[in-house]
Amino acid sequence: MDLRYVKKLVKLLTESQIDEIEIEEDGKKVRVTKNRDHATSAHQVAVTPPMHVTVPSPAVTTLVPEQQLAPPADPVEAPSAPPELAYHEIKSPIVGTFYEAPAPDAAPFVEVGSIIQPGTVLCIVEAMKLMNEIESDVSGKIAKIIAKNGQPVEYSQALFLVEKA
Repeated sequence: MDLRYVKKLVKLLTESQIDEIEIEEDGKKVRVTKNRDHATSAHQVAVTPPMHVTVPSPAVTTLVPEQQLAPPADPVEAPSAPPELAYHEIKSPIVGTFYEAPAPDAAPFVEVGSIIQPGTVLCIVEAMKLMNEIESDVSGKIAKIIAKNGQPVEYSQALFLVEKA
């Protein structure tokens, strides 16, 4: 990115009421902000990658190679995959209300620890007064029941986590 272009951005910022400009071009990003912490009207310009430019005033430009900048903060370790990803999710095929039992006074279709086969009825999702039985598509053991009885569920929302057999 051309330094004259950056200087024009600084001038534009100085002469306007805006506080910040951010432009991305050809894989490089320039962000110019007014620094209102100082008594003088100072500006900061960051160009990433390959350099960092600091402009203390519109007339003075200082180029600082990226290697001389303060080291970045320690990168945050990416969390390991949550245990839920090790399981098969059974998702709602429709929007509706989740019911864990065929009737309010009946036992639930399945509980945590229940062994299931493909075709086992797991719950009911009521949509437009129609009771839709949701069946398992895998064999395994119910590890977690995510949906709550009587609560609304969305299309493709996970209802159960199953440890595959």
